[in-house]
Amino acid sequence: MAADTHPGALEPTPFGKLYLVPSPLDFGCETHADLQDTMPLGTLKVAAQLQFWISENAKSTRAYLKRVNAVTPLSQSVQALRIEELPREVHKKGDHTGNFDARPWLAPAMKGHDMGLASEAGMPAVADPGASVVRAAHELGLEVIPLTGPVSLLLALAASGLNGQNFAFAGYLPQDPVERCQRIRELESLALKTGQTQLFIETPYRNAAMLQSLLQTLQHNTRLAVSSGLTLGCGVCRSESIKNWRKKPSPLDNSTPAVFALGR
Repeated sequence: MAADTHPGALEPTPFGKLYLVPSPLDFGCETHADLQDTMPLGTLKVAAQLQFWISENAKSTRAYLKRVNAVTPLSQSVQALRIEELPREVHKKGDHTGNFDARPWLAPAMKGHDMGLASEAGMPAVADPGASVVRAAHELGLEVIPLTGPVSLLLALAASGLNGQNFAFAGYLPQDPVERCQRIRELESLALKTGQTQLFIETPYRNAAMLQSLLQTLQHNTRLAVSSGLTLGCGVCRSESIKNWRKKPSPLDNSTPAVFALGR
């Protein structure tokens, strides 16, 4: 491991590690899953020991850590933890392009403290902010350790029956109905031509509008899979041809996160 060897140092001081800490998928949902049913105990034990955090949303991270504390005691009170929140522009524009320098945020790790990176739900830096922090950690010579936990995209893909050997994540589709339908046609064409499963997500309150656009736009033999409320007791995974979807539409909960996938 890299060490601090500046002049005058009595002995090398090891850097801290950056842990990528998954969160439960029930953020913003009316009901919460039992944390011990959805998160490995080993992950919760590591999270409980971390005093320094970088977060998509500090409030939601504190709420998550309170739940962790009920399973395995935190090393410090939630109020005493140092949680730095990523800037709002990182959320809006994404931080995977290299335009945001996250190195200053990792100062505690450079002084030997382990740190945690968390998003509001699932794995940080996957369909969520955090890539800039991970990149900065590598540039600084810090060890990056992803912990085990739920990743909604992979759970939805596994439950879809679609091609799990070749797939892509398209992020959010346009909000404008015309542009959204155009993008749906592009993804369908790519999926049917190459066999590559196309995954995408939407803000929960637009779930119904997204499903309606898909049913109106996609060809009748194209397969659509929708996974909603993953890891929750109310979770639903449905995968059928558009022809069958149209025969028996399923209204989507407009308050529960969903992952959409289409293919052949």
